[in-house]
Amino acid sequence: MDYFCDQVQQKDVGRRMQVGQELLEYLSDPARSPDVEQDQQRLDKVIDELTAWVNSSNFKVALLGLDVLGAFVDRLSGRFKPYIGTVLLPLIDRMGDAKDQVREQAQNLILKLMDEAAPPMYIWERLAVGFKHKNYRSREGVCLCLIATLNIYGAQPLILSKLVPHLCTAFGDTNSQVRDAAILAIVEVYRHVGEKVRIDLTKRGIPPGR
Repeated sequence: MDYFCDQVQQKDVGRRMQVGQELLEYLSDPARSPDVEQDQQRLDKVIDELTAWVNSSNFKVALLGLDVLGAFVDRLSGRFKPYIGTVLLPLIDRMGDAKDQVREQAQNLILKLMDEAAPPMYIWERLAVGFKHKNYRSREGVCLCLIATLNIYGAQPLILSKLVPHLCTAFGDTNSQVRDAAILAIVEVYRHVGEKVRIDLTKRGIPPGR
């Protein structure tokens, strides 16, 4: 891990690509990597640096960063929870990426966090800021991520009363894709909780025709 702590700080794209692959192999074999959690500060540093990879303008580096963080989630499981706050904001940014593959992988990592690192609502309490993101694709991505969450987990683990107001705001978004995604998300909410959501929308002043 000392080697990786040093190497993940490299800025050269070629070197990053090589180190990322080495790190994926290392994490996939617990017998080879018993020292992953031995030094907390060192682990913190590695995760911070990989988060910077996710923010990279080079999409290959960003994708590899997402892959390696996913491998850390697989390896650490619930022990990854302290890093959720660090990684979520870059993931929200990446859900607004111009490349489909990056957007998809960012969402997949968010869903993996819900599956392995922390309960879905714990993630959503930190993810909800994405509804106000400056990039319309990120705002759309958060709506789509809510649909995916409901498809996987249903409404039970979520406090939907905290999330529906954000969708109501998104109905009036300046971007049509965001508006459409918000409507799809509300349809999904309705599928899970029924009439309660219609009553809630009426209370929020959404016109009955809408």
